[in-house]
Amino acid sequence: MSIRKLKDDHKKPWLCECYPQGREGKRIRKRFATKGEAAAFELYAMKQIDDKPWLGDKPDHRRMSELLETWWTMHGHTLKSGKQARDLIAKTIEELGNPIAFHLKEQDYLNYRATQVPYRGKDKSIEVSPTTHNLELVYLSGMFKKLIKYNQWKHPNPLEAIDPIKTTEKNLAYLTKPQINEFFTNLASFNRVIKVSIPQLIVIAKICLATGARISEALTLTRSQVTEFKLTYAETKGKKNRSVPISSALHQEILDIAVSGHEIFDTSYKDAWRYIKKALPGHVPSGQATHVLRHTFASHFMMNKGDILVLQRILGHTKIEQTMTYAHFAPEHLIQAVHLNPLEN
Repeated sequence: MSIRKLKDDHKKPWLCECYPQGREGKRIRKRFATKGEAAAFELYAMKQIDDKPWLGDKPDHRRMSELLETWWTMHGHTLKSGKQARDLIAKTIEELGNPIAFHLKEQDYLNYRATQVPYRGKDKSIEVSPTTHNLELVYLSGMFKKLIKYNQWKHPNPLEAIDPIKTTEKNLAYLTKPQINEFFTNLASFNRVIKVSIPQLIVIAKICLATGARISEALTLTRSQVTEFKLTYAETKGKKNRSVPISSALHQEILDIAVSGHEIFDTSYKDAWRYIKKALPGHVPSGQATHVLRHTFASHFMMNKGDILVLQRILGHTKIEQTMTYAHFAPEHLIQAVHLNPLEN
């Protein structure tokens, strides 16, 4: 990294190490009492090349945060999950110390990742999972790829060769029928203690359990998306609309709860997620709370001998591999193991 603090008890612990003429050029190393002084000197040293055209192309001394803003303006704002990506990239850049992008090397990121697993920053109560680290690597590396594609970055992608952390496949939590009843009982019990509309939360949960919808998809339904015995989800994560049949009883509940001729719900996502999570049985991992109702629909669908290709269309998965996560719930899944093992045959 271009600026780092050395733990050698020196009166000037901050070291600035930079290459004004690129990595193949002369290296400058200088120590300072404060990080601010080191950053100011680094910027000064990098700008000296601007007035010396005979030294060749000027090095790019933009910091990572500046690249992030360029990426957001050029591409990020067009993505459905663009704000989520920008926020995570910004956190990662902050943890890296917002270095000059040209100085970022593979080893810098690997060192950061090694010291940040499993925690981020000084808060040891917030665990950063390998999945989160893999996601930030995808976003950060993807930022460089897009900037290169749009000719906004004329150097190699410094993270291109880094592999994601290998993770083990997790069992997806789901609710049994008794647990579903317990969940609705818990949800109804909040009616006297919170200002959020519990009847709305109950209908939202029913939509998720009946159609495999995400909480956000159920919340954003409008009256025009509720036709006779069918719900149509638009602007989904998979970027494709999908329609799912519903029972006449649920159809009527949705119409009865509608807050206007256009909107169905006026509950915020934050409130819906908070109280749905609070009502869930204790066995559900916190990282799966937002999707457990969707997982419950898919699990019961396969237990009841549903077609996995139909499930793929209902859930809106773009790849069948995503849906295959639920294949083992089918009663006949790998049933040949019972009859063809050496004890039976």
